[in-house]
Amino acid sequence: MEESVRLQYLEAMGIDVWIPRHSPVVAEQAVAAPVGWASQSAAHHFDAPDNEAAPTPEHPATDETAVNHRHAEPAAQTAESAPPRKSESDAFAPLPHHTDDHAWKDLQHQVAICRACSLCETRTQTVFGVGNKHADWLLIGEAPGRDEDLQGEPFVGRAGQLLNEMIRAIGLRREQVYIANMLKCRPPNNRDPQAGEVDACHGFLKRQIELIQPKLILAVGRIAAQNLLKTQQPLSRLRGIRHELEGVPLTVVHHPAYLLRSLPEKAKAWEDLQFALSVYQSLQL
Repeated sequence: MEESVRLQYLEAMGIDVWIPRHSPVVAEQAVAAPVGWASQSAAHHFDAPDNEAAPTPEHPATDETAVNHRHAEPAAQTAESAPPRKSESDAFAPLPHHTDDHAWKDLQHQVAICRACSLCETRTQTVFGVGNKHADWLLIGEAPGRDEDLQGEPFVGRAGQLLNEMIRAIGLRREQVYIANMLKCRPPNNRDPQAGEVDACHGFLKRQIELIQPKLILAVGRIAAQNLLKTQQPLSRLRGIRHELEGVPLTVVHHPAYLLRSLPEKAKAWEDLQFALSVYQSLQL
């Protein structure tokens, strides 16, 4: 990506840019960018997602907990207190690596007909995932929202548009990565996922990881990071650390919906993306 275009993206994200004394290392892209992509115009500025009110002086944004619980239902059951449960998605035999399109279609079909938890009663449709099925980068969010439930694709609202710009800022496109959620169905009123719901979808997500074989996983948001890493530590304690999931390096980044509510935190998101990029580059050595 041309430096001028990258700076435009960062400006669109609201991030101040400091020019280093030495030229930065250019990221090795998972898939080569097509000719002419670097000449795209700068991205537009995006406001808060349609289903989330913008912050006001009377109701300022605080942290991701405040964002996720703005419309939350009664507190979700924690992983520690949830009884053990066999997921419907775990009942299928493991798939071998490098499987063909038939395996993907079969997995998507199993997700579409899944009735392992009560979310099947309230969903419009399942949200399977989207992107490059041989991607080096796998981005995992927590659960579909209203727009995702209607369109059947993860991160398509205004938060999704910001996520696209975050991806572009490190030299990648949405089509070059794979994007999925822990849950394949939308929780009512966008509440936090419950432990039983995460467990019901675990096998599906695990199989997606097996099929993609990513080199790096990026957990998007506090809820996703805590559930994937099975911890209750705040995101501030999980940032800037190389974790591991299913044998794959994992780093975390703030959820774009939170960033739209708390604009000063965008600088931290940029730091997280740079750290993820450094981990990815270290894997290429």
